[in-house]
Amino acid sequence: MIRLLATRNLTLKPWRSVFLLFGFSMGVAVMIVLLSIGEALLSQAKDEKLVGGGTVTVLPEGVDVEVLKTGGLGGLFFSIDHARFIYRQLLAAPRSSDVVSSVSPQMEGKLLYLRTSDGRERPVRASGDIPSLTTSVGAGPDVTSGQWVDDSLDRRWRAPSDAELRHDIDRFHVPPAEVAGDPSWGEWHYFNVISADRRRWAFVSFIVAGAVGGAADRWGGQVLVTLHEQGKPQRRFTSTVPSSGVRYSTTDANVAIGESRVDVQSDGRYRVRARAREDASGASLSLDLVVSPAPGAYFPGAALTSGVVSGYVVPALRADATGTLCVAGACTPYENVQAYHDHNWGVWRGVTWEWGAARAGEYTLLYGRIEPPDSVSSAQPLFVYLVDRSGFLAVFRPRTIRYDDARTTIVSGRAIRTPATADLVDVRGDDTLRLTLRIEDASASDTRVAMVERGEALAARDLKRPYFVQMKGTATIAGRIRGTPLAGTGAGFFETYR
Repeated sequence: MIRLLATRNLTLKPWRSVFLLFGFSMGVAVMIVLLSIGEALLSQAKDEKLVGGGTVTVLPEGVDVEVLKTGGLGGLFFSIDHARFIYRQLLAAPRSSDVVSSVSPQMEGKLLYLRTSDGRERPVRASGDIPSLTTSVGAGPDVTSGQWVDDSLDRRWRAPSDAELRHDIDRFHVPPAEVAGDPSWGEWHYFNVISADRRRWAFVSFIVAGAVGGAADRWGGQVLVTLHEQGKPQRRFTSTVPSSGVRYSTTDANVAIGESRVDVQSDGRYRVRARAREDASGASLSLDLVVSPAPGAYFPGAALTSGVVSGYVVPALRADATGTLCVAGACTPYENVQAYHDHNWGVWRGVTWEWGAARAGEYTLLYGRIEPPDSVSSAQPLFVYLVDRSGFLAVFRPRTIRYDDARTTIVSGRAIRTPATADLVDVRGDDTLRLTLRIEDASASDTRVAMVERGEALAARDLKRPYFVQMKGTATIAGRIRGTPLAGTGAGFFETYR
């Protein structure tokens, strides 16, 4: 009977029957999808690799979660570079406190190899987190006995003291295997300081260079100080010391070169003491400065390995300096004047760069790019790194820097054209930046002369643009970040090649 009724209904009302069958099919399909999603959610909720607490998970860009779970090639060896910087300056920064209540770094299922006492290696899966932070996002384990609390290394990672932070990011390095024994290896602490009237300034470098770690006669140290006064030639002071008189460390930022040394004090300030003699006259120079970095105003560093082994970090992007600088017994006092400190290492043969650092009112900026010797284009993007009183603010990526070479600078009796102004412009979504440089003074060095300014290698660098130009001037910024206008002008130092 039911079959007869169904047949008669289908025959007399075919379109209505088709419509009802379509609606019934759609309802069944939706139910199947919902049940599948529910089963998937339940399965993932039970997956220990996805249990981490919190409401948002931050992963490296481009990492597929399923590949990460199944252990595919795309999930091998992934990491978040500068994770501590991201934790302290981005996710857990005071600037984000209105939307972020707690942040916890975690590693799940990391492949490690355990070497036993008998020399055998075993693959193991390891996880890691910081107990106090994991608990703060609601992912702490149930401890049946004992304690699960932060140890000293956990505390140093999440909240290092100022001195610990300096040692962690500003330590020296051993040349990696691919450049071991290379005489063009160089590593140095660099400081600059400018007088309150901005008419006098000094560049100070503590350089360890040569085949570091090899034969004692193939590497050594040099203290290099150049003094500048606007409109006058620079004065160059040096002190060269054999390797036996050099002390540096891969675990701290302190360095000693003969009588000169840089020491990180317990409060995180740098004590810089240097002794050198003028190359031209033999006049003695001594300086004793305490450099005080501003909280949060640092660049965590970058390492280049694509054809060039080198690295760069700025522990004191914004700093003040107090102390004295004496030449032939005549001393100049400094009291809370503008200062800066960075650290460079690597093999610089054939490498050039654009670089600058300046204050602009309440903002401090760093810009630059590296040009390796095998670069196929001179228009690689720059970066502009911006901080304010709260720490990291933004990064911009201008395509180029536009110079107006309207100045003339004399190098070894030869006149070369050097910049008078420069501009960098970038737009990133709703954020905009315009950076304008106005050069007040410029000096240049011929890189074909050994041991030139800024710690270049011990031999000629064979550059297409051999003149290294150092400039002092002002930087002015304008634009907008997250709806807030940018404005400020201040003093800075800039470098390029001609």
